[in-house]
Amino acid sequence: QVQLVESGGGLVQAGGSLRLSCAASVDIIGNDHMGWYRQAPGKQRELVAIITSGGITNYADSVKGRFTISRDNAKKVVNLQMNSLKPEDTAVYYCNLNRFGYLYWGQGTQVTVSS
Repeated sequence: QVQLVESGGGLVQAGGSLRLSCAASVDIIGNDHMGWYRQAPGKQRELVAIITSGGITNYADSVKGRFTISRDNAKKVVNLQMNSLKPEDTAVYYCNLNRFGYLYWGQGTQVTVSS
């Protein structure tokens, strides 16, 4: 059974940085796509960043140039480096694994950015 556990969330002032990590309970195989999503109160869950099995990355326009997604298959980890954080980045951040079209989710980690 695939389990994803996020860590690294917390409270930070605007302009600060956080690094989120997602540890998978199973080997991350070559065909897996990994991603980070977020959901703010009263809003729908939205894509933040994804990284394909081939290492291609894609970001939401709102985080381009500030966030960086990376993966380490050997360590079964996907990370999200978040810099220049803004209050509007406040949300619960979820790790996602897409394995042959089947989606797995972590429980989420809270990120709060104060102004």
